[in-house]
Amino acid sequence: MQSLPGFRDFTPDECARRNYITGTWRRVARSFGFREYDGPTLEPLELYRKKNSGGEILGQLFSFTDKGGREVALRPEMTPTVARMLIAKAREYRKPIKWFSIAPFFRYEKQQSGRLREFLQLNCDLVGDDSPAADAEMIALLIETMRAFGLTGQDIVVRVSDRSAWMEFLAARGITDDAKAREALAVVDKLERENPEELEIKLAPLGLDLATVRDFIENGRPAFYEVLRDNLAARGLDGFCQLDLRIVRGLAYYTGLVFEVFDRRQDRRAIAGGGRFDRLLSDLSDGKVDLPAIGFGIGDVVLGDLLEDLPATRAVMESDIAREQACDVFVVVADESRRAEALGVVQLLRALGRRVDYPLQADKVGRQFKDADASGASVALVVGDEWPKLKVKNLAERTETELSQEALADWAANLQTPAP
Repeated sequence: MQSLPGFRDFTPDECARRNYITGTWRRVARSFGFREYDGPTLEPLELYRKKNSGGEILGQLFSFTDKGGREVALRPEMTPTVARMLIAKAREYRKPIKWFSIAPFFRYEKQQSGRLREFLQLNCDLVGDDSPAADAEMIALLIETMRAFGLTGQDIVVRVSDRSAWMEFLAARGITDDAKAREALAVVDKLERENPEELEIKLAPLGLDLATVRDFIENGRPAFYEVLRDNLAARGLDGFCQLDLRIVRGLAYYTGLVFEVFDRRQDRRAIAGGGRFDRLLSDLSDGKVDLPAIGFGIGDVVLGDLLEDLPATRAVMESDIAREQACDVFVVVADESRRAEALGVVQLLRALGRRVDYPLQADKVGRQFKDADASGASVALVVGDEWPKLKVKNLAERTETELSQEALADWAANLQTPAP
């Protein structure tokens, strides 16, 4: 029996690949002072309706009525969950609030390259600060997360834009209704994917034309951009960013700065994206909690594909995975009459935090050394008829030394395990 379309099995190797990605996410987020949180996989359906995610998200929900008669949905994104949590507890935390999560999400959409129905995503949110410095901090966090995988400014670009500038542009042309504004932005979002004739047909009922829209994209200059660029330049990160007003993001709750990360060399979907949602908490709480917020998400599917495609990042990933999966020590039982002593050695090494494997059943010593090599261990510890003396064999250099049982703990504590 196969898994459902758009869902994945994770063998140990694939699980190690996933852990490499999530471990890197977690390390970088914490280095910026972000604290990890999580929420329920199942949420009330009304949360997504009230949040005004947009018709696309609502149409992709895995939703149903539970046994208690409640309308519920598997979470398609984290923003409504974190907003709900902050509305309940915002007064308990100093501002700005800096939270991140790594969690699975579910969207019922057509399975294709970079899109699955279940995926993992890093979400980072900074709440309670609407300054340009907060915007720059989030862009810097996003860039540093990409750099942690070995990606450079030649590999990726962060395209930044401004939803508020677009709303001013539309209002100046008589489009003040929210529904019509969203319709116009949906057309802008497809400028690179649809032919000009289709775009003109969609813009005409809104009183717009393609030439006017393109002129704004080419010549518009949001006020925030220079401040953002200067802040990133002070960090040496400005080369990763460029202004691109074609970026509008599909979710309806964005209010200002929006951004997406793209592979510079391939026309694939966005690797990451986010923006400001300064009114969302107020809208969800009916005005009881009013805090500005900015956040972004990075999915593991597109990012993982990119890391596999680039030789340099693939090599780094494979090396890290090999290091994580490898044993530190393989205990060879050269004399079966000493198996009890060998088990004591195994137990001691594991108690000291070493990753240890050994043969569960009697086997030829030569076969055990082959298993030791396959385990990735740097050394084999041989328990034989020399007990209480042990033999230490360096598996890479094929050298051998003796070790007393009394010195075992100190030896294990100081063992250096080289990278593969």
